[in-house]
Amino acid sequence: MQHASTTPWDENGQLEVLTFDIGDERLAIEAVNIREILDLLPETWVPGAPPLVASVVNFRGKIIPIADLRVAFGMPTDSDAAVQTDHRIVVIETELDGEPLQIGLRADKVHEVAILDRADSCEPPVLGMRWRREFVRELVRNPQHVIVIPNLPTIFSTLAEAA
Repeated sequence: MQHASTTPWDENGQLEVLTFDIGDERLAIEAVNIREILDLLPETWVPGAPPLVASVVNFRGKIIPIADLRVAFGMPTDSDAAVQTDHRIVVIETELDGEPLQIGLRADKVHEVAILDRADSCEPPVLGMRWRREFVRELVRNPQHVIVIPNLPTIFSTLAEAA
């Protein structure tokens, strides 16, 4: 399977992102897709829902599904772990089957809006990845971390089809 970058780098080879942590991993989502950053809200578990999106929250009268990217990346879920003061819900807008969708991503810690440079990025390697390669659009090196830019439409559509 050929991996083609779908990361929307601008004409200067830069991308404005929000960085956040899930476990020990640093992820980034394009800033234009961010709608809200919320403190944790009471979640309603949806019987029979897939583990990736097993709950919803009510925010300002709108029902927002909550995704746990740990499931997609095969990371241990900490459903029994104590909620930390840094935990947040990052509400994004993406497309699923051509339809706009708002979804909340659980984050252990939200960092900053940052500018990434394409010169520091690379496609995910064919070997040596512990995650499904098609779930990662780009890896970006910075002095402290390798930042993962997840391929959210692929994650959501693949896991929705499997449900």
